[in-house]
Amino acid sequence: MLRGRWIAMLLLCLLVAGVFAWLGQWQLGRAVDTAPQEPGATEQVRPLDDVLQPGEYLAEPLVGQKVETEGHWIPGDFIIVSSRFNDGVQGYWVTGQLRVDDRASIAVAVGWAPDRESADAAAERLDADSDGEVITVSGRIISDEGPVLPTRDDPDRLDRMSTAALLSRWHDVEQLDVYRPYLASTTATAGLVDISSPAPEEGSSVNWLNIFYAVEWAIFAGFAFYLWYRLAKDAWEREVEEFEDAASA
Repeated sequence: MLRGRWIAMLLLCLLVAGVFAWLGQWQLGRAVDTAPQEPGATEQVRPLDDVLQPGEYLAEPLVGQKVETEGHWIPGDFIIVSSRFNDGVQGYWVTGQLRVDDRASIAVAVGWAPDRESADAAAERLDADSDGEVITVSGRIISDEGPVLPTRDDPDRLDRMSTAALLSRWHDVEQLDVYRPYLASTTATAGLVDISSPAPEEGSSVNWLNIFYAVEWAIFAGFAFYLWYRLAKDAWEREVEEFEDAASA
């Protein structure tokens, strides 16, 4: 172990273990939220721009945060999203493009309908009333669900509340900045039912998955030293065997 080769190997293992230790410390830093939100913080209505900006991902503590914003509806962009449950009952959402700034929009779930006919009728009423009037919309900001491939029998059907999928069908989108999450409106209009959106459960300030990863990095760091010891011992045992064989001969 005192030979130059094995001392160099030990230094290499120290470097590897140091990297693993740094990764473990980084995981521990992410595992504990040192500044968690106060209980009930998501129920305090905040301006949308104070929570996030267009193109930004929604931080986990802000999922379900109540926000408020002003804007006007874009005519022709009221789209139906299927497979929406309201208090356990399956139905449809009517969604719209709310232009909150000159070139910035957010997808809004306006309300729920129990059947497709009611949803289509509400979308037509909303489209007829879209005269550019500035309105105030409040609700919960929720992460995008991500797009999925449409079915062959109904390629226009949307089953996920995906901003990307809605954006592909919106009008006047050139050079448009879009919010990644969507807004589930608190109060429905056009004869729709209010969307059931209870307050999110209070999360723990400790992320146990990150703690598990930190423990894994510590094990990897210890294994680097064990690997050095095992390789050096195997080399020593091999030399002893060769010496004994030579002595026997």
